Amino acid sequence: MKAVSIAIDGPAGAGKSTIAKRVAKELGYIYIDTGAMYRALGYSLIKDGVNLDDEAKVVENCRGKELKIEYRDGLQHVIVNDEDVTGMIRTDEVGSAASKISAYKEVRALLVSIQQKMAEKESVVMDGRDIGSVVLPNATLKIYLTASVEERAKRRYAEYMEKGQECDLEQIKKDIEERDHRDMTRENSPLVCVPDAHIIDSSFLNIDQVCAEMFKLVETVKS
Repeated sequence: MKAVSIAIDGPAGAGKSTIAKRVAKELGYIYIDTGAMYRALGYSLIKDGVNLDDEAKVVENCRGKELKIEYRDGLQHVIVNDEDVTGMIRTDEVGSAASKISAYKEVRALLVSIQQKMAEKESVVMDGRDIGSVVLPNATLKIYLTASVEERAKRRYAEYMEKGQECDLEQIKKDIEERDHRDMTRENSPLVCVPDAHIIDSSFLNIDQVCAEMFKLVETVKS
């Protein structure tokens, strides 16, 4: 049976990873968190003390790393040079590093090659910024999941408050706007909504409602 691929693109904070994980689990597909792969490299570069503004040094360092995704007890683990970095990559510092290095063409080429090989072997749900446009241009189904800046900022604020972290809603909003601009205007593989993508705006939808919309679309491509 031919492998099925579902590409989910969209801006930061739209809920891509949450939705992608749930859809993959329901369908019995493999979930590939491309953002976690960039974060893993970002974390490793910070740990190695590499200047993230020095593209040549970043590329050289990344070429010397082995990056893998493994599943243990149904959970995704990201491995860099045999080190499981899964628990260390969800900080703002690492997120900023991931955003910066993802703008480098050769870093993207390294990871895109890994991601495409994964999708050739098994049915996958993959989320990111350029999945439908670059990584899986022939994906079975393409989704562009978005939400307003205000709503995404509120969600991020709620996450921080739940963890007991001090934060400022207006600063979060500003950070999201800057991240959107950087992702949409970068030279290499910018965030775009491809013409054949189905747009889902999650601003006024909960997770169950977004998933329901997704499954409707999955049924149309499977039938």
